Formats: sequence, C-alpha cells, structure tokens
Amino acid sequence: MITPLDPVIAQIIPLLPLRDPTNMTPQSARDALRSLAASRADVPPPPVMSTEDIKVKGATGFLSARAYRNSNDKLPTVVFFHGGGWVAGDLETHDRQARWLAIETGAVVVSVDYRRPPEVRFPGAFEDAFAATKDVIARIAEFGGDEKRIGVAGDSAGGNLAASIAIACRDAGIKLAGQLLAYPVTDVVGNFADARRIFFVRHPASADDRISRHLRQLVRNRQRTATLVARWEHRVRNLASVAVVRADIDASAEYLRAAVAHGNAETVGKEERVGLGLRHDARRGKRWR
Repeated sequence: MITPLDPVIAQIIPLLPLRDPTNMTPQSARDALRSLAASRADVPPPPVMSTEDIKVKGATGFLSARAYRNSNDKLPTVVFFHGGGWVAGDLETHDRQARWLAIETGAVVVSVDYRRPPEVRFPGAFEDAFAATKDVIARIAEFGGDEKRIGVAGDSAGGNLAASIAIACRDAGIKLAGQLLAYPVTDVVGNFADARRIFFVRHPASADDRISRHLRQLVRNRQRTATLVARWEHRVRNLASVAVVRADIDASAEYLRAAVAHGNAETVGKEERVGLGLRHDARRGKRWR
C-alpha cells in the first residue's frame, strides 16, 4: 500500500520549479533550480570557517569544486555530488547542502561539479565522480588529512553517483569509511517490488515524467544504464557503511533493505526517515537546503 502524500506537501508541489515535464528542457531545468537557490539569497547561508573554489581531476580534465572547512585540525573528508536529475544542479544550487554537511559531520566537504548531459552523456558523470574521488584521496593532505576517514555523499542523482562510486571503490580495492545517500536514485528501470514507489507517488504534479525526461538526456541506451544505476540488490555486498536519508514515498528504502538482505547488515550504519507522506527531495524544504 502506498503511503498517501502529506497534504501540506501536496499543496506545495504545484508551486515548485521543474513541475512541467512536457515543456521542460535541460536549460529550463537548470535555470529553474538556480532560481530556486537564488530565491533564498536573503537568507544567510549556514556559516562555515572557510570555503575555497578549487579544481579536482575529472575523467577528461579538471573540474570545478568547492571545499568547505570548519577547522584546521585533522578531519574526515567527504566528497559530495549534487543532485538535479543528472542534468541540472551545480556548486551554487547545492551550496547550502554542502555547508550543512560540513557543519553536521565535522568533515571537510569537497563538492564536485561533474559534467552533465546532454552535453556529456552517461557514463560521463560517473567517470568524473570516480576520477574526482580518487584525486581527493591522492591529495588528502590538502583536505581533511585523515586517509582512513574518507566518504562519499550525494542527494538524488548525486546520491546515485555516490552509491556508484562506493561500488567502484570497492571493486578497485579503495577503502571508503562511509557513504551518505540522501533520497538516492537507486533504480531507474523499475526492478523493485512496487514500481509505483520509484521516485515519487503519482499525482498531477508527479515527477515521474520529469525523471524520465532527465534519463533520456542521461543515456542513449536504456539497458546500458542498468550496469551502474539500477539493480543495486545484486551489488551491495562488502560496501562502506551506508546511511540512507529517505522520504516515505521514495524507492531508496529498497536499497537499504537489499543491503541488509544480502548479508551486508554489518555495513549499514543507520536509516533516517524524513517523514511519513513526504516525497523524494523533501529535504529541500528542510535543513538539507
């Protein structure tokens, strides 16, 4: 049974950007997300000790990134990947999330601006994210300095990238300390038990069509996507400890259950439920944004 959408959230959804999948383009999605971030310009951002715009290695060249720090002590390091349906989002739209992540984890956070479709199709974003993570690890003395406490994090599509990087690091023999996945996109082809739980509940302003349009920008071959962005239930063994922040109306709970069911319970740190009847990306209305 699908949990009903919270009535307050149901009233807010029609007011949000990205609500018209029929006429949405990659550029309009980007503009809408930037406008949403800019609308809070009069709200002071969460204070951190310092921010620094830097470069990290991507798959084919250097990428823009931003480092957030709250102390000069030896600290953990978290590589953060923003959401935005793989198409939208950047360092500015997710500046607040990165700041809160640095504040609440006590880590140095490195937010990475990976390349996005349609200019760069799959697996460009994944290859950038993996290259950036390896570069941060190689330069750990410039960041938190603790090579034993390096993690990845991301929200929505960025959560998908973080989860993918955790798998890639495991396969490459790179040990991560943890992964924080906020309402991650953990299945894009409907492999879980109840396909209606994939991403959003259906309602007039549902993002099902929006996600589909983002995915068409992400890949040319839907089946090829499944190797990295779907069917997690077969790939979750022996991963870094995972914390999944999810809404009730979201498919990411399936990822956590799959990790437990496949003998990975010891690597599952905790699960935080944002709230009953809240949808994917609900954190945008809370501290996460």
